[in-house]
Amino acid sequence: MPVRLSAGLRVVTVSLVLVASLGAGTAVAAPPPPPNPSDDQISGSRAKANAQATQVGRLTNQVARAESQLVQLQSDVELKMEEANKALVDLQTAQDEARQAKTDAVAAKAAADSAARTITDARKDLDEFAAGSYKQGSTIGSMSAYIGAKSPQDLLARAQLLNAVSDSQLDALDTLEVARTDKANKDSAARAALALANEKEDLAQAAKVAADAATAAAQQARRDGVAATKRVQARKASAESQLIAAQSAVSGLENQRRRYNDWLAAKRREDAANAQQAAGGGGGGGGGTQVAPPSGGSVRTVINRALSQLGVPYAWGGGNAYGPTRGIHDGGVADLHGDYDKVGFDCSGLMIYAFAGVGYQLPHYSGYQAQAGRQVPLSRKAPGDMLFWATGGRIHHVALYLGNEQMVEAPYSGSHVRVAPVRYSGIVPYATRLL
Repeated sequence: MPVRLSAGLRVVTVSLVLVASLGAGTAVAAPPPPPNPSDDQISGSRAKANAQATQVGRLTNQVARAESQLVQLQSDVELKMEEANKALVDLQTAQDEARQAKTDAVAAKAAADSAARTITDARKDLDEFAAGSYKQGSTIGSMSAYIGAKSPQDLLARAQLLNAVSDSQLDALDTLEVARTDKANKDSAARAALALANEKEDLAQAAKVAADAATAAAQQARRDGVAATKRVQARKASAESQLIAAQSAVSGLENQRRRYNDWLAAKRREDAANAQQAAGGGGGGGGGTQVAPPSGGSVRTVINRALSQLGVPYAWGGGNAYGPTRGIHDGGVADLHGDYDKVGFDCSGLMIYAFAGVGYQLPHYSGYQAQAGRQVPLSRKAPGDMLFWATGGRIHHVALYLGNEQMVEAPYSGSHVRVAPVRYSGIVPYATRLL
C-alpha cells in the first residue's frame, strides 16, 4: 500500500531533489533556441556559392592561360631584342669595313697619282734625251758630253756612261709603267671594295630597321597581353570577392544550423538528466569523454601563415621568418618592376615565413628548400608539402600545396601572393615534406 505524503512533505521532497540536482551539476538549463535556417535557405546559398566557385575556376583558368601566353610573348620579345642586337653589331661591322675601304681607296688613288706624276716626268726627260740625240745624230745624247775628254780612253768611258744612263732611264720607265699599272689595279680594287662595303652597310642598316620594328611589335604585343591579363585578373578578383561573400553567407547559415543542433543536443541532454534525476538515478561525475586534439595542427599553422599573406606584393629577395621585407636588386626583370623598392615576398621567402611558424629555418633558395625534407612522389603530395618547378634540371620556383589541386605561391615580379591551381608544366616529379 503506497504511503501518502502530506502537501508540506511533498514540497520539502521536491526542494531536496532540486538541491541535489543542482549540487551534482548534472542538469544545466539550455539557453533559448538560436535561429534555425531552413534546408531550402541553406541549399540555395550553397548553390549560389557553387555557381560563383565555378565562375572563379573558369576565370582562374583564363588567368593561367593568359599568363602562359605572357611567358611566350616575353620569350618573343627577348628573341627579337637579341636579333636587334645582332643587326646592330652587323651594322657597326659594315660601317667599319666601309670606312676602311674608303681609306684604302683614297690611299690607292694617291699612290696611283704619284706614280703617274713620276712617269710623266720620266717621259719628259726621255723625250728631251731623244730629241737631243736626234739633233746630234747619235744615241748618246749630245756632243757636249765629249767636250773635255783628255784621252781616247776617257772619251770611250764617257760614251759608255751615256749609253748606260740611256738604258737606265728606259728601265726606270718600264718599272714606273708597271708600278702605275699595279697602283691602278689597286685603286680599282679599292673602289670595288668600297662599293661592296657600302652595299653591306645599306643591307645592315635595312636589317637593323627591320629588327627594331620587330622588337617594337613584340614589345607592344606583350604590353597588350599584360593589359588583357590584368583585365582577366580584375574580373577574377571581383568573382573571388563575390565567392567569399557567398561562402560567408553559406557559412553563416550553416553556423546557425550548427548552433541550433548544438542547442538541441544540449536540450536533449538536459531533458534526459532531469528524467534520470526525477527517477532517482545517480548523476554521474567525472570529466566526460576526452576529445583528442585534431591532427595536422602544424600543417594548418604553415598553411594559415602562408594564406595570411595573400595580396602581399612579390618582391625578389623579399621575406623572412617574421614577414615581408624589402626586395633587392637583380640587375634585370625584378629591377624593371621596382622590386628593390617593394616590401613583399619572393617564392622561397614565402616558404621561410610559412614554416617558421612551426620552428623550421629554411634557406632563402628554392633549390636548397627542395632538399630540406623527405621527398615523396608527386602523386602522393599532401597539404603542407612544397612543390617545385625546374628548367634544364635547375629548380627556380616553389609553392605550398593546399590540397584539392590548389597551391599558394608568390609567382613572379609584378604579381602578388595568391592561390592558384597546381601547374604541372615544368613541375619536378616529387614534393618535399617537412611535417
